[in-house]
Amino acid sequence: MTTEPTARLRRLADELREEAPGILDGIDHPEAVIAELDYAIRPRMHEGRVPTYGAIVTPRSEPSEWENLTGIAVSHRLTRSLSNDATRMYADGMTSWVVRRPGGTTELAVFDRLVSSERDLVIVAETSGAVLVQRHPMGTVRIVGSFGVLRSTPAGWLFQPPVATWLDAIGACETPEQHRVLLRLLRFAVHDLGARRIGALLVFQAAPASPDLIEDRLAPPPPLRIERPANLAPLGHVLSQFDGAAVFDGDGVLTHLGARLVPSRNAERRVDAIGGTRHTSARRYSYDEPRAVVIAVSEAGPVTVFRAGETLGRSRPEGDEA
Repeated sequence: MTTEPTARLRRLADELREEAPGILDGIDHPEAVIAELDYAIRPRMHEGRVPTYGAIVTPRSEPSEWENLTGIAVSHRLTRSLSNDATRMYADGMTSWVVRRPGGTTELAVFDRLVSSERDLVIVAETSGAVLVQRHPMGTVRIVGSFGVLRSTPAGWLFQPPVATWLDAIGACETPEQHRVLLRLLRFAVHDLGARRIGALLVFQAAPASPDLIEDRLAPPPPLRIERPANLAPLGHVLSQFDGAAVFDGDGVLTHLGARLVPSRNAERRVDAIGGTRHTSARRYSYDEPRAVVIAVSEAGPVTVFRAGETLGRSRPEGDEA
């Protein structure tokens, strides 16, 4: 097996501890994660091409169990006769993935469809109990596990905590069904829009909204439902082409698209501006409609959640919103 340069791995570990304190402390065999992350950041190039890459590190369940839980067929292959680097050359981080144990990369997991989006990675990490390391075709490097998602950006690492932890603070769901809808909406905001750096305003409006606070500027959208995976691609695509808010009812059905959120005079007077126009609009609308949850996705990737004029969750410290 290849011995990774110790000093470089130590510097990389220190960088992660600085950018996302506590993450490495909660990971089984963090040295294995750091080794795979080092390879994802510095993959073996050939004729000027930078290859994609993916590693499933120290899973707590076996690949034979993943299909029943994810609905994605997977085949498992041993590569004990190959070195770490030789095995890595078969893993594209989209359908084929190295399975890294503490002793090295001696296995491959091959899925029957692309498993490359951040949302897919979160599902596989939850199912396998592993930490996933990926170099995406767009050049983004991700670390995904029970701690959330750590994603490389041009400005450095961006940490996204697990969206499920935000629901306890939001407290806007009257039924289990609404809880599921809001969880799907948060995951879509973080792992689809934020991961692709698509700026957006998403409003979860279980009760009918006041017509004075929403100004429609586009035709009524088709009733896309956030809980149906087949709707997420067209929804993300259309949001990348319009400003304004996308409003979802208590069943997760899209009711408004590209809408202007019109603040009341009281909100303008009592709620200070925060960050850019998108975040200020989100915060003031949540003040006017205290039962609504408003999710602001920055073009740089961070996500902020507002309710009743307050910030309930964010993926970056205050002042970094765009």
